[in-house]
Amino acid sequence: MNFSPSNHPPHIPSPDRAQNRLPRSTSNITGPQLLPQRPARPSPLALWHLLSLDAPTVAALWTVFIARCSRLTLPWTAPASMFLAVWMIYAADRLLDARQLDTHPRHDLEARHRFHHHHRSRFLTAIVLTAVALATLLHSIAPQALHLYALLATLLAAWMVLIHVGPLPSDTTRRLPKEFAVGLFFPAAVFIPTLARTTPSPAALHLLGRSATWLRPTLLPSALFFASVCTLNCLYLYVWEHPAERLHPPHNTAHSTTRLATVHLTHLTFAVLTLATAAAILCIPYNHALTIGLPSLACALSAAAFLLLNALRQRISTLHLRAAADLILLTPILFLPFTR
Repeated sequence: MNFSPSNHPPHIPSPDRAQNRLPRSTSNITGPQLLPQRPARPSPLALWHLLSLDAPTVAALWTVFIARCSRLTLPWTAPASMFLAVWMIYAADRLLDARQLDTHPRHDLEARHRFHHHHRSRFLTAIVLTAVALATLLHSIAPQALHLYALLATLLAAWMVLIHVGPLPSDTTRRLPKEFAVGLFFPAAVFIPTLARTTPSPAALHLLGRSATWLRPTLLPSALFFASVCTLNCLYLYVWEHPAERLHPPHNTAHSTTRLATVHLTHLTFAVLTLATAAAILCIPYNHALTIGLPSLACALSAAAFLLLNALRQRISTLHLRAAADLILLTPILFLPFTR
């Protein structure tokens, strides 16, 4: 209906046409109403993942758990620093992954990347504030831990440069496998606070020499199992987010080691589950039931949960599936009461 003024006299319809014409307001009332739908608010589990809080929570929890299994009590600044540092790394990594959305849309980016890109100014501000808070906590970190963290940070920075600084090669199979890099850096950061606060035994010094200053035989099994479940976490996420690439290997652009691991992912998970369970059982009669047994049992439960989650993946959305994959790494919560 046009409400603009006109110089022509108004048209008066004939009585017969006027009777057969329905008022426009009546037709609007009887017709279907299409109202704009508000986007659904993310669930707390999804928001935990979208805000990059999942990995920091896992890192902080395992830091406390490994220390308690070694009969150590860390100051609150140790897990707090771990949480802040891991959050900064993951938030920055997702912002870097999503930077190409400024020029052209990317269909292979996930919800976490688009969420960070949409709120990038807020994330950048939070990263700056987090860096300031982390700097104030550095004085409370043990000097040996700082040295190890500096070495780890240097290696991590070099790896991120290879991943993000372009131009990147078109053939992504030349890149370092991200799944296995996470399985290396993440556990190393978690075990450093405990490693820095323990002294090597005489037997370790005799066996390992100077390497015993940064290696502990009693921590090695737990570190290997934790690294395995962290790697499984990344591999399952890759399979769930790239099902077409897994079905068509010629078009798969992942690293060759990633492709090989995803083909045998179920067997690898069963292997981790079996070995971790065996280690937990064998440690019960010995003095290492706490140091090795409980972390191994926690990793075994996480591996079993990956198999269950993979079987139920068709019933869960991709966003909640990824959040749940990090949630099942929080198994140490079940064993913390036994470490006091």
